[in-house]
Amino acid sequence: MLIRLLRSHLRPYKKPIALLVLLQFVQTCATLYLPTLNADIIDQGVVKGDTGYILAFGAIMIGISLVQVVCSIGAVYYGARTAAAVGRDLRAAVFDRVQSFSAREVGHFGAPSLITRTTNDVQQVQMLVLMTFTLVVSAPIMCVGGIVLALGLDVPLSGVLLAVVPVLGISVSLIVRRLRPLFRTMQERLDTVNRVLREQITGNRVIRAFVKDDYEKDRFRKANADLTEVSLGTGRMLALMFPIVMTVINFSSIAVVWFGAHRIDSGGMEIGALTAFLAYLMQIVMAVMMATFMFMMMPRAEVCAERIQEVLDTETSVVPPAEPVRELRRRGFLEIRGAGFRYPGAEEPVLKSIDVVARPGETTAVIGSTGSGKSTLLGLVPRLFDVTEGEVLVDGVDVRRIEPRLLAGAVGLVPQKPYLFSGTVATNLRYGNPDATDEELWHALEVAQAKEFVERLDGGLDAPIAQGGTNVSGGQRQRLAIARTLVQRPGIYLFDDSFSALDYATDAALRAALGRETAEATVVIVAQRVATIRDADRIVVLDEGRVVGTGRHHELMADNETYREIVLSQLTEAEAA
Repeated sequence: MLIRLLRSHLRPYKKPIALLVLLQFVQTCATLYLPTLNADIIDQGVVKGDTGYILAFGAIMIGISLVQVVCSIGAVYYGARTAAAVGRDLRAAVFDRVQSFSAREVGHFGAPSLITRTTNDVQQVQMLVLMTFTLVVSAPIMCVGGIVLALGLDVPLSGVLLAVVPVLGISVSLIVRRLRPLFRTMQERLDTVNRVLREQITGNRVIRAFVKDDYEKDRFRKANADLTEVSLGTGRMLALMFPIVMTVINFSSIAVVWFGAHRIDSGGMEIGALTAFLAYLMQIVMAVMMATFMFMMMPRAEVCAERIQEVLDTETSVVPPAEPVRELRRRGFLEIRGAGFRYPGAEEPVLKSIDVVARPGETTAVIGSTGSGKSTLLGLVPRLFDVTEGEVLVDGVDVRRIEPRLLAGAVGLVPQKPYLFSGTVATNLRYGNPDATDEELWHALEVAQAKEFVERLDGGLDAPIAQGGTNVSGGQRQRLAIARTLVQRPGIYLFDDSFSALDYATDAALRAALGRETAEATVVIVAQRVATIRDADRIVVLDEGRVVGTGRHHELMADNETYREIVLSQLTEAEAA
């Protein structure tokens, strides 16, 4: 999976990678040539006392060293740039794919896991690419070149290499094999820590209200301890790596000096050749150590690559149309025909055979008990979900055929839990219409009954809004979300229980102002509060995912038992009449 991921994302950087490999090759060749020159200086210059020979070849060594340094700097520069570019591209690819997900796919992965995959997992892959380009590209060249040059110096003494390299390879592979499952567990437990921490930060007020500080501390302590446990297990395995490598290196150095001394004593080898042989042995072992360092990182990077690729391979259930409709003839006519929705693997559908018509200039209300599918029904219109049967039509066109931007402009949704982004009041209001003027923003705030409290804020339209709108109350957040949709000026307004946090007086004033503002638009309201929807032109009653009644308030009170029960649970018989 790691190779597949890198192959696709390294393809645009063929030229920098080719230049990097060339620089690494030149640098490694220079590194390999230096011990041979050093051996010649010892054997031909130092032993024979030839100062001119020493100076001449010393100058050559300095020149080769300069070439080595320049190539090394160039290789690190291009390696770092390419690794950073790959990390940037991976983050962008994961972000773009997540943005295309419907609520179904986001729920499948979970927000904490998606955040970890976009940040930490990509970082691990990026680090592996960086280490590969800056260290590991030269490792095989140095290893093979060192063995060849060592054989050229003394074949009998090279037998030491036949024992050293296989021992190192087997030792490292055994440790790496144990690391891979540990790294997978580590990333999963990191997801858990992120999830618990996210819940505790977001739900801080609830935790304080129920005095659950100690309970939440225990939850985080357990998640943190689980991550620490697997991290320690990974650390123990990694701690074995370098001692094993260094032990093999030291024993091999002793063996080379021991057998080399006997070769020199018998006249079969020069002192300079032994020095060069030791240098080549160190270079070979260093190449193996670089590969070892790579192997230490690879298991975790492989796990991260699998998690990233899992996101990239997940197709959204809300597929953009192949030949989208780019223009709608009418404005605001909504029709739902025989619509049904079922979650994958669910035994029962959430919605079954829904038929609803909402026309411009009318207000259509949807009411039902908790879990009857009201919010899911509204989510089908802007394609937060796609119907699994039937169709949803906007201006006579199936929403699955409408170009996404056109649909977003035609349908304005105020969700059940309105979300505000970090920024200012103005940036949040302009989210659906970046070109809106300040006058249009103030008008939308006035209609949404939010103008008064925004004027009191320090900065007015430029007043800061925290992430999620946590620095304003629930009712203020709902009114700002309604104003944001009003600024968009769509043909169809969908209000998903958007008045629940408002007092009755504000609710009444807001509905009256909305009635004037949206007089020519289609308005669909989901509400639990009967007073909010009793004056609607059409009320649709949902029960267990089915439409069990449609009509005006007095009609449904007369002949629909489900609606009557809902109304009488909130109002007296006289108030309902």
